[in-house]
Amino acid sequence: MVETGLIRTVVGIIGNVISLGLFLSPIPTMAAIMRQKSVENFKPDPYIATVLNCFVWTFYGLPFVHPDSTLVVTINGAGAAIELFYVLIFVIFSSWGKRRKIFVALVVEVVFMAILIFVTLYFLHTTDDRTTVVGIIAVVFNIVMYAAPLTVMKMVISTKSVKYMPLALAIGNAANGAVWVVYACLRFDPYVLIPNGLGTLSGILQLTLYAIFYKTTNWDGDDDENRDDENRSDNNSNGNGSNNNRRGRGEVQLVDVA
Repeated sequence: MVETGLIRTVVGIIGNVISLGLFLSPIPTMAAIMRQKSVENFKPDPYIATVLNCFVWTFYGLPFVHPDSTLVVTINGAGAAIELFYVLIFVIFSSWGKRRKIFVALVVEVVFMAILIFVTLYFLHTTDDRTTVVGIIAVVFNIVMYAAPLTVMKMVISTKSVKYMPLALAIGNAANGAVWVVYACLRFDPYVLIPNGLGTLSGILQLTLYAIFYKTTNWDGDDDENRDDENRSDNNSNGNGSNNNRRGRGEVQLVDVA
């Protein structure tokens, strides 16, 4: 009979591979930014948020916080490095005003991690206590980050279009969450189970929306322009008369790894 520990390791390795693929998915966006030498309407916020998320999960997986979680450390450490590279691209090709905001956000993240590490190591003296505190913080961060895909799903429902919700990313998120759910169940870890369970549910919901609205999607037209026409009509009917700015299309990245 195969040992549970071996199965858990294999599942964790599979999770690492899938998660790495998700971390690398924004490469075409970064290539476009470097080619155009401008970030245009792309925003660094998801990447900055993911850096902190990876930092917290890497700390969670260390042996003096949550033992036997090497695969949590490997993928989140790699994810942090990849996301920092993306942030660096935004720093290079952004205006000074945007750079300053990025620097401020990164300083805040470093200060937060320093405080978390200090409190954990000096005031919590058992791995159980450290696991609980750091695990809860990590779960809260993951739940907050779910606001991003929720806005995308809301847009899909309102426009009846899945044009800007990539199918591959939805499949990847669902598969990634499912693998880490299995990993968490093999040696029960609620702090890994909760965010990845939500990630699986989010991926399934996105796939469901894709199936529902695929046929109503205008693949050749510009949905943004159509929405702006509707917004201008609404504004005119309300006596407002002002034009709405066209929404910039950005990427939303959420990788649940633990």
